Amino acid sequence: MFTQKIKPFLYLGVFYLIISLLLRVVFFFHPITNDSFGFLEIIKVLSIGLVNDIFVFILASSFLALYFLFLSNSKYKKPYGYIIFGALLLFFLYILVIPNNIFKQYGGSVTKIALIFVGLKTLLFGLLLFLPSKRIKIRNILYFITLFLYVLLIVFNAVSEYFFYNEFGLRYNFIAVDYLIYTNEVIGNIMESYPVIPLFLAIFIITFSITWFIFKKTKEELLTLPNFKQKLILLGTFIVLVGISLWIIPAMMERKSSNVFADEIEANGIPKFYWAFTHSELDYFQFYSKIDQNQAEKNFLNQYPEHSLVRNIVSEQPEQRKNVVLISIESLSAEFLEHYGNTQKITPFLDSLATKSLMFTNVYATGNRTVRGLEALTLCIPPTAGESIVKRENNKNKFTTGSVFKSKGYDVKFLYGGYSYFDNMQDFFGGNGYDIIDRNNFQPNEISFANVWGVADEDMAKKAIQVMNQEAKSGKPFFNHWMTVSNHRPFTYPDGRIDIPGDSKSREGGVKYTDYSIKKFFELAKKQDWYKNTVFVIVADHCASSAGSTELPMDKYRIPAMIFSEGFIQPQKFDKLMSQIDVMPTLFGLLNFNYQSKFLGQDVFKDYFQPKAYIATYQDLGFVKDNHLTIISPLRKVKQYSLQQKESSLAPNFNIYYNENPVKTPQQNLVEQTISVYQSTSYWIEKNKLNR
Repeated sequence: MFTQKIKPFLYLGVFYLIISLLLRVVFFFHPITNDSFGFLEIIKVLSIGLVNDIFVFILASSFLALYFLFLSNSKYKKPYGYIIFGALLLFFLYILVIPNNIFKQYGGSVTKIALIFVGLKTLLFGLLLFLPSKRIKIRNILYFITLFLYVLLIVFNAVSEYFFYNEFGLRYNFIAVDYLIYTNEVIGNIMESYPVIPLFLAIFIITFSITWFIFKKTKEELLTLPNFKQKLILLGTFIVLVGISLWIIPAMMERKSSNVFADEIEANGIPKFYWAFTHSELDYFQFYSKIDQNQAEKNFLNQYPEHSLVRNIVSEQPEQRKNVVLISIESLSAEFLEHYGNTQKITPFLDSLATKSLMFTNVYATGNRTVRGLEALTLCIPPTAGESIVKRENNKNKFTTGSVFKSKGYDVKFLYGGYSYFDNMQDFFGGNGYDIIDRNNFQPNEISFANVWGVADEDMAKKAIQVMNQEAKSGKPFFNHWMTVSNHRPFTYPDGRIDIPGDSKSREGGVKYTDYSIKKFFELAKKQDWYKNTVFVIVADHCASSAGSTELPMDKYRIPAMIFSEGFIQPQKFDKLMSQIDVMPTLFGLLNFNYQSKFLGQDVFKDYFQPKAYIATYQDLGFVKDNHLTIISPLRKVKQYSLQQKESSLAPNFNIYYNENPVKTPQQNLVEQTISVYQSTSYWIEKNKLNR
């Protein structure tokens, strides 16, 4: 019985091992593998690779094991079958009919996915229940589909690993994870680069043929199903094997030899993909252009008078221990504001506040995700390859804006309307000395509206006032960093606040509601005693979209930023090019703070400030200076564009749009400066030189 029941696993496993062996042989002879292997080394690589594949397949076959464990005829007997079917049907109707069901709060397509899944489960269970004579045939169809999906994944993964190795000479890494994030660009690249139709047709033919072969050899296993005792034996055996696999695979991944190609060929792509997905880092020194490290640091540090990473910032004026509220606004592109030419009037309050503020009109976000914006405003460093430091393991005890305020005796908090475990924010801010106020701190009567991202911004505004009133009673100054959430898909918010319905799910509605909520915050703040002694910094975390005709479209990184404080900050515009990482050092300059700095951003009002900006994706690292955008990418690629401002009908008197014209021969001084920025930053992060 045991041997019979594992036949499907044996056939699939052997097929997987054959495909993996063929892939390794191809890698050995691939032109990109520019290293030689002796016979014994080849045997060693193939043997270690075989061990890798066996344990990976054991883990990957978990779903197939569950499929077999839940096969049963007893659950269709009276009355159990009718009870289960009734429960499934009621659950399906609950999702279909009840407007505020449990899945609605997650927004997007979650409800539709749940409806389809439960609907299919109900339909199939009903067919198996009411058509007992067709039960074997129906099970055969479902079994064939299950096998087909497994074989398809095996074949498709092999093809994907080949093309990835063909381009990078490596198994999966964070770039492969990145491909899942930039789906449109990746699909477009594949469509243009490869013969997609013949390729997919070949994959389908191979998959169907192998599936049919395995199905024919194993379908009789569905005729006699194991009893409860036999299932327990199968389950126990499988749990032991999975446990061994979970212990062996990480140990195998830690093995490193002097031959990089040997490491990559003997590895298995699936655990490498999982590791990259969870670690989210891309080694700058392995993939990007480099120069001498000392020269890189010298080039980068030349922008500071002390030419040093650690610098003493000394003011000639007395320090101003004012409260500071930093509001980083979700997905607020500059083009949403009337000041930048928008005519929709969706930011009336922010536009009115900008006229009373120090407004930075030429600021660029470092990235296109919230965690990148939080990194820029908290660490004040250029972006680095891979994921933001916020989401990395080594993200604690950094030199931050919060640590500067703490050294001055401030109460430091991070405020977020959602659950701060999302995007690792809780770990990052908590590990850097911030107290955290998030959705867990709300009582039910404090929430007028919430969606999957968190409580509505107006509810967070009211909570922020409560927190600040409490802080003010302590007699200490406070620094609070509030991250908004409402301007995010699905763009839902309470009705009756603005002239766009709360269920319209429009970007314009999300922007206007956030503007409304910030207005409510200021209306409440003005009534508090601490208001006149407070500086407010309002800046976007990133733009609403980053898609464009080039790797880094400048227009999609321009964000609004302003500093407001009645009677303290004089209204004016600062039009020079600057980065998001310059905002907080500039604030410290306005407060005349004396401190020892490791920030890589600068006070833009210093005489030595050099206009520049850093913009990036997870792979492409851009440096904007002297009307040029220089981009460095994996495989040591370098591109450069000359920037030419162009007028727009939206903003005839305010040029915020650029033509990016490719430069055939890049200016080498700018290329070297770009490399120096990102190589130095990556090195300092790796060596913990940006820690407190």
